[in-house]
Amino acid sequence: MNENQLIEGCEKGERRAQKALYDQFSGKMFAVCLRYVNDRETARDLLQDGFVKVFHSIGTYTGSGSFEGWVRRIFVNVALEYLRRNDVLREAIDLDQVVESPRSESSALSELSAAELMRLIQRLPTGFRTVFNLFAIEGYSHREIAEMLKISESTSRSQYVRARQVLRKWIEEWNKQ
Repeated sequence: MNENQLIEGCEKGERRAQKALYDQFSGKMFAVCLRYVNDRETARDLLQDGFVKVFHSIGTYTGSGSFEGWVRRIFVNVALEYLRRNDVLREAIDLDQVVESPRSESSALSELSAAELMRLIQRLPTGFRTVFNLFAIEGYSHREIAEMLKISESTSRSQYVRARQVLRKWIEEWNKQ
């Protein structure tokens, strides 16, 4: 079943097409959910909510841009809605100026596997992790993040910088082991 057939089948509510779409994207989208929440059970709930939303709104996919990108955007929004409902950014600190240390990270990162790096990212406090994921992994600008999370741009920047600082510290500690 090609992508167009998959989309058409899902628009018609065909269970076979829905299962095929789930099978194709569930692993990647579960990873997206896990990046935003640090709990596998909550991530599973978000995965289910995300697929319900995908199946409900699949008729709005216009074909412009990648279908996977469209699906991913839905899952990111589902995760952000969850985080907003639970007010995880209530402790975010708005800093007008944050000084970032200019130290090199490439040597420390080179010895760290992707799985180990993801485990470190999951350990970040929720606000740091959310902004880090949106900026560094999803590619949103701080202006877009501020709008999505209803925070200021400087809060987004400071949360990102602090997340990087914490990650840098943990990576340095990991390399000393």
